[in-house]
Amino acid sequence: MTKPAQGLAPTPSQENFRGAAFMAISMAGFVCNDAAIKWISGDLTLFQILFLRGLFTIVLVGGLAQLRGELAYRPSTREVKILALRVIGEVGAAFCFLTALFSMPLANAWAIMQAMPLTVTFGAALFMGEHVGWRRYSAILVGFLGVMIIVRPGMEGFNSFALWAVAAVGMATIRDLATRGLPRKVPSLYITLATGIAITLVSGLCLPFTEWHPVEAGHLGFLAGAACLLTVGYLFGVMSMRQGEIGFVQPFRYTIVIWSTGVGYLVFGDLPDFWTMVGTAIVVGMGFYTFHRERLLARRERLLAPGSTLAHRSGEETPPR
Repeated sequence: MTKPAQGLAPTPSQENFRGAAFMAISMAGFVCNDAAIKWISGDLTLFQILFLRGLFTIVLVGGLAQLRGELAYRPSTREVKILALRVIGEVGAAFCFLTALFSMPLANAWAIMQAMPLTVTFGAALFMGEHVGWRRYSAILVGFLGVMIIVRPGMEGFNSFALWAVAAVGMATIRDLATRGLPRKVPSLYITLATGIAITLVSGLCLPFTEWHPVEAGHLGFLAGAACLLTVGYLFGVMSMRQGEIGFVQPFRYTIVIWSTGVGYLVFGDLPDFWTMVGTAIVVGMGFYTFHRERLLARRERLLAPGSTLAHRSGEETPPR
């Protein structure tokens, strides 16, 4: 009787579901971190919060990286450049998003952030040479209209801080595109630590130019908890981008709509208004359609690859876009 094989590589289906679970956990970590930060935003300044939380994050992530031996990793010159670009995107996204979050409901801020999958698709076409057909371009356009419904510039429900959330979308797009360009061999904790150090340094440099508010033990407890939750968000976010098919995993980013609405209501008593829900539904719907198209085209490309039976029969080298 033969023994079952040990150490078998996970199947594509297993990788897909693992990546989806990682993405959902990542979104929960980010939302709960944001709720903790928003809770104390009336007592401390933005730069105080980012700096103190960053110190906790560096200690936590640095310790984990040391235990796993990931601090010994030495990135290549190309990887350093991509990491630097990712860090710039992450730092910009953190500052822009928290500026928005401090002055608008949690669910509204995250509703705007749901345009990210659309902007990542557009960015991949613009900067990474990925071919995007008219259907996905149309979905991107409709999705941006959904964002405008959420923001409602010039209307009664307009909150000028929503524009900071829109800016955060752009910076986070840079971050995600850079993450896609990093080889899998670069440790996730290494990437997370580099991000934490950068945000802490930048916020620390800004502290002398802002007012310092008294920091109490309760504030430190919230910030320590936020650092743990942020680490969960960062780490599982990076891990999710490296598991399974992006077209399968990315839609689970939208679980953050559920998390942010639930946490926003339970903690702050906030619920999105009608037009915010309409805009969010449009953005999420277009995002799902974009993911569907990407999965469909990826499947066709595999079937029509040189040497495949279908490619031989059809004589096509690439699928119709």
